[in-house]
Amino acid sequence: MFGPRFTTALAVFGLLATGAVAQATATAAPAAAATTHRVLFDDGHAEEAGNADWIISTSKPDPLSEDSSPSSETDWTGALSSWGVALQKTGDYSLKTATSALTYGGSSSTDLSNFDTLVLPEPNTKFTTAEKTAIMNFVKNGGGLFMISDHTGADRNNDGYDAVEIFNDLMTNNSVDSTDPFGFSVDTLDISSGYPAAISDSTDPVLHGSFGTVTKSLIADGTTATLKPADNSSVKGLLYRSGYSGNTGAFFATSTFGSGRVAFWGDTSPVDDGTGQSGNTLYDGWNDTGATNAPLALNATEWLSS
Repeated sequence: MFGPRFTTALAVFGLLATGAVAQATATAAPAAAATTHRVLFDDGHAEEAGNADWIISTSKPDPLSEDSSPSSETDWTGALSSWGVALQKTGDYSLKTATSALTYGGSSSTDLSNFDTLVLPEPNTKFTTAEKTAIMNFVKNGGGLFMISDHTGADRNNDGYDAVEIFNDLMTNNSVDSTDPFGFSVDTLDISSGYPAAISDSTDPVLHGSFGTVTKSLIADGTTATLKPADNSSVKGLLYRSGYSGNTGAFFATSTFGSGRVAFWGDTSPVDDGTGQSGNTLYDGWNDTGATNAPLALNATEWLSS
């Protein structure tokens, strides 16, 4: 029979050995691979018409060809470069720009099947029937869609259509689901100014995301949306025009469709960083001191791409 001291020594040794094995196992375990969020910014629908400059870079499709390691927004040229550079600097995003017709399930490098999120920054030409089918199926199958409108009458290329009409056409005249699929419509309004305020919801990932807390946004000739929760119960207003709440006056809203996610913003002014290609009249809404536009854009992109 072994004495109690020997038994105790064996027990201690066993614990130490177990701990060593556990530590070795933990050390040997490979680190989880970082997730790269793939975001496609559209520039195939007159997003540069008139004074608009809604691009992250003049280098297309790949902004890294202009500067592979941007440190400031002027390293990329475009009124949306602050947005693009902020995402690029995290190391978690792969960004591209589409300059031709949008497709889903094709062989193009900018085919929607290669991306997690599609950003539509104030399109000024209507989507074709095939493009609307592609966009709707992309979202239905899990993609993120970021719709950024402008005020009614902002027909920058004078073709008879503005972003309000184009977005409403997308949601009511497509081959996938034309029965108010996202649960909202874009209002035909031109609201001159204001600072729409965020609702109180500490759990919302767009208002309280990794890029910061959202309190207000900026409206400078923009519009709002009317929500229709009876058509899609997931629709949710996050920021509202002063004096509005509930189903009217939503300046920023989110929804889901199928397995995908949707975000709507009623104006391009908040994402305009004031710098871009020469000849355009731009204003810095991105850094407006009365709003928190950068966290709103970045948190929403993260939510859509997750």
